[in-house]
Amino acid sequence: MSTRRKSISSTDKACKTSKRQSRNVKCDGIPLLSFFVGGGLLDMGFEQAGFEIVWTNECEPAFIRGYESGIAAWRLSRNDTKPAQITCTSRIEFTKSNQIFSQAFGNRRPGLFGIIGGSPCPDFSMAGKNGGREGENGKLSEVFVRRICRLSPDFFVLENVPGLWLRHREFFLEILRRFRNDPAKYVCDWTILNALEFGVPQNRKRLFVVGVKPGLFQKYFHRQPKLEEEGWFPWPTPKYPDAISKYSWPEVNDSDRAPRKPQAIPSELMAGTYLNGNNPPENHPNGNDMFRPYSPRFQETLEGDISHKSFKRLHRWRYSPTAAYGNNEVHLHPWEERRLSVREVMRLQSVPDEYALPDEITLSAKFKMIANGVPVRLSKVVADALRVFLEMPCEDQNASS
Repeated sequence: MSTRRKSISSTDKACKTSKRQSRNVKCDGIPLLSFFVGGGLLDMGFEQAGFEIVWTNECEPAFIRGYESGIAAWRLSRNDTKPAQITCTSRIEFTKSNQIFSQAFGNRRPGLFGIIGGSPCPDFSMAGKNGGREGENGKLSEVFVRRICRLSPDFFVLENVPGLWLRHREFFLEILRRFRNDPAKYVCDWTILNALEFGVPQNRKRLFVVGVKPGLFQKYFHRQPKLEEEGWFPWPTPKYPDAISKYSWPEVNDSDRAPRKPQAIPSELMAGTYLNGNNPPENHPNGNDMFRPYSPRFQETLEGDISHKSFKRLHRWRYSPTAAYGNNEVHLHPWEERRLSVREVMRLQSVPDEYALPDEITLSAKFKMIANGVPVRLSKVVADALRVFLEMPCEDQNASS
């Protein structure tokens, strides 16, 4: 179940409802700076919600090539000819804030802009290196926080693994304190959302932090925020709350026959829905990109057996475990004796079929790029919630700075 989606007070609800009814102006194209873009899955969700990515940062060469190819192909399918070139290819610790601002906006600050991103998570992952803030990637989180404070956006969205809260809570709380003590006095809220509950066929939890300047909070609720206030952001409501415990998911299939599809479980939550049917993944870009089978475990592992660290075979009528293919995990196709293809992994991450990675990128890089991202559908519901919060008469936007 999603964590910490508190209810706001009845007074705040009334203010919010009244404000929504009074809005008659849509503010399309709110500019965003996107850090650690990887394959661009987070960016796609925010673009689908109407935001505009105006500056991007990625330093891994394979990811840069993949982002520029994948996002360009996806945008073209939407009749959007905007180029997808990475703006900044340097590591953020070597890039000054004034340089970032100049690349994004020149010398003029926009009326409203935000920052999104998720620093590399292996040092906070429950199954990762667990190096915390002292790990090579963990240190980037502190740099990212400093960059946000120096750039002073009107709002920001950070995402990471739940382990940042569950295992490195002191560091996480310190991050919140730094934002709240910044001269901008950001009002912060956070939660943990499971992509499965929003229609993604994967048990994947992500931690999200939203921060806004007090002026935006006041415009939404018609009052000043309280010190260290939490539970105020209108987090998205799950489409399938408590999905893991609510449905009777099929167990390991030890029969030679194909298991029968359960009627009581929504089809969009089942991995098999995306691996078969009238729209086969092999008919789309990267649909045949896969590693060659080499181990007897491809034949021996039963459908639905995910009890091992690696060589987990998906069940066609059950959700997938968390995609982690760049971290020594091997996920097997439910009924074929092979690993999943890149396109099949994309579908489990709710990546549109129009998104295409180029042939020159290695298979390992392709799997890691896609598996590291936030499911696009989860990104979009968070972005939609943020847009609802931010929508206001355009003439009032400058007052939020």
